[in-house]
This record gives sequence, structure tokens and C-alpha cells, in this order.
Amino acid sequence: MSQPVEVRRLPVPAGKSGCPINLTVELLGDRWSLVVLRDVMFGGYRHFRELLTNSIEGIASNILASRLSKLVDAGLLSRHEDPTHRQKIDYRLTEAAIELVPLMAHLGAWGSRWLPTSPELAIRAELLADGGPEMWQRFMDELRDIHLEGHAQPSDGVLAQLTEAYERVRRP
Repeated sequence: MSQPVEVRRLPVPAGKSGCPINLTVELLGDRWSLVVLRDVMFGGYRHFRELLTNSIEGIASNILASRLSKLVDAGLLSRHEDPTHRQKIDYRLTEAAIELVPLMAHLGAWGSRWLPTSPELAIRAELLADGGPEMWQRFMDELRDIHLEGHAQPSDGVLAQLTEAYERVRRP
């Protein structure tokens, strides 16, 4: 059930240039791709309906379907039939997506510092920034256990800590 970690290149078009920044922006730079990955990574949402109904930005169903397909085709998400329901698909992060945790942490920290964020939505970014690379590594290991190995989310892991902080700030 686990996916190989040795994948060297994602199955994406060559892009306009061989510049790694340009290629990354071409893959992730649309309005929704990083938001969908954020919701799978930090929200724990793994099904279409969960992603659609829990999108605080209000993603449209056709856009979500398009982005999920794009992220699967690019090798950032994998699709698995959900054994609890014939028509339900379980989306899981791949190793390539899990390795985006430091990028997400940096994006969140930058946004918290320079943009008018809300306290409840900024708290996870601030905790990740404060936790630094050691916390990012623990989070990536946790995501590997959940998404690549199929284990349940630990009740005392990084994701639980981030979720608890979000809930605490959200409830006055």
C-alpha cells in the first residue's frame, strides 16, 4: 500500500523553461492547487465532498474536480477507492506533496507576517514557523504514516497540535 519514495521526477510537461522556480510556479501557481493541498495536508480532508464543503474559500465543484485531477496527474495526490463506499474516492498525499511542508510553512509564515490574516487561520502557520525544521520533519513523517502507510492520524501528533491550536483560537 505504500508508495515508493525514490520518485525523482513528476510526470509533468517540460514547461516554458528548465528553471526550477518557473516549473514549480507552473505546477502550483494557479489559484487553487496549493489550497487543495493545504486542505488535504492540514485539514485532513481526503474525499471530494469533504474538500468541497470545508473549503473556506468556497471552491466550485468543477474547479475542485479539475484541480484534483491535475494534482493526481502531476503525482502530488494519489486516488484510492474507499472501501466504505463504492463511489467514494480517497485522495492521499504522495511523497512529492509531503515534501512541500517546508514550502507551506514558509508561505504561511510570510503571509502571517506581511498580510492581513485572521488569528484563527494564522495560528497554524505561526506554530509551524516557530517549530522550524524539526517540527516540519515530524509533520512530514506523520503525513507519510497517514497517507503512504495508511495509518490513522495520531491523537498526539503535529496535526493534532495544529488543529487544537486552531480550535482554541477560533473559540473565544
